[in-house]
Amino acid sequence: MPESLAKNLVHLIYSTKNRDACLTAAIRAKLFAYQTGIFQEWESPAIVIGGDVDHVHASFVLSKNHALRKVIEEVKKGSSKWIKPQDPMFAAFHWQNGYGAFSVSQSHVAQARRYIQHQSEHHRTRSFQEEFRLFLRRYGIEYDGRYVWD
Repeated sequence: MPESLAKNLVHLIYSTKNRDACLTAAIRAKLFAYQTGIFQEWESPAIVIGGDVDHVHASFVLSKNHALRKVIEEVKKGSSKWIKPQDPMFAAFHWQNGYGAFSVSQSHVAQARRYIQHQSEHHRTRSFQEEFRLFLRRYGIEYDGRYVWD
């Protein structure tokens, strides 16, 4: 085959450092728009980005030319640099060190989109930590609870 073809759909989840609840609705809209641009720069177009006061969910198509780790690093690094001058309250802003990245089948893209778009509703009854543990169990990922949070 003369051409390399790939379509890897990813559901990315990561939080603010120490799950600091600093992402107001107003800043989230701007943040997600900025992150969309970073994903595009890395040839990994965002399908939808959403989240709540302390974390982000992003669904995107991973570039066949860049490693997942690198795309995530650039999105987190770039958006952290962007948010700091937006308001003095963000001067010491940081994302958590780690992340969760989960594969999504093409047949579940619409379901994942709806889930990401309704994050604030989900978190009326479930914390970010509960939600993240649920993803880890659902995807069969073993983890040590002492090292999941920073």
